[in-house]
Amino acid sequence: MRLCIYIFESQTRSQVFLTLKHLKINLISSIITITAVLKMDLLGSIMNSMDKPPSLSEKEKQLKKKRKEEIERRQNEEKEKLKRFKDRVEAKLLSHFKDTSNLTLKFEPMDQICRSIVHELAEACGLLSFAFGIDGVDRYIRVYKKEYPPCEDELAARRRGEPWNEEVKKRLIEKRRLDNLDDQEQECSSKKSKKFIPNSNYKDKYVHLIGEDAALKAAMKTKTNKSYGYVPSENKKDVRSIEQTMADIMAKKKQKLNTDPSESSSSGLSET
Repeated sequence: MRLCIYIFESQTRSQVFLTLKHLKINLISSIITITAVLKMDLLGSIMNSMDKPPSLSEKEKQLKKKRKEEIERRQNEEKEKLKRFKDRVEAKLLSHFKDTSNLTLKFEPMDQICRSIVHELAEACGLLSFAFGIDGVDRYIRVYKKEYPPCEDELAARRRGEPWNEEVKKRLIEKRRLDNLDDQEQECSSKKSKKFIPNSNYKDKYVHLIGEDAALKAAMKTKTNKSYGYVPSENKKDVRSIEQTMADIMAKKKQKLNTDPSESSSSGLSET
């Protein structure tokens, strides 16, 4: 109380408000600090009241260590096994395709990891590799030279599990050739047998004018009427050459010009 009276007496009003504001801020920060300390104490008491995880005994630690070592040993053995398999496959590919007469190589059925290694090595050696068969049963890999890749018929046959050799290839080519010939013959026969059929009969449109029998009587075969004479078609053709035709035309024109003066003079005399 004495402090407040002293403050009011010794300071101005604005200074009093500023001092009270600082006191309020300090009070709030003190409250926050106290609250945080209380929370930490509460959390610490809760953690201390909880049961700690059981610690492993020496025997259990040794057992865990042995299991870890066993897993690492098996992993290393698997790596060494795959490395030996990779070296063996690479040597087999190089030695087999070194002979130019060898165009393909078939591997025994194997699991997915080994097949992936064979595919990788075949690609690295510049070869083509294809897998056939059922996965987990008899899926195997066949490797080809890039210069002699398999045809689509061979791939389809091997995927179906059917045998493939030169005899099967020739038989398939012959069958395809015969099928093409049959298709061409059917196409030609369909073109020949195709006949135009009108949608309607023209006689039906004029049946009210000509009747049903008039058209049949009118459609008689035309014959030559000998009473009017008969001129062969060869006689109707103009067999003259172009020069001869032009000469005849010029001669007719000259003749016409020569006859015109006489006609004009005779007409003048008659008028007089």
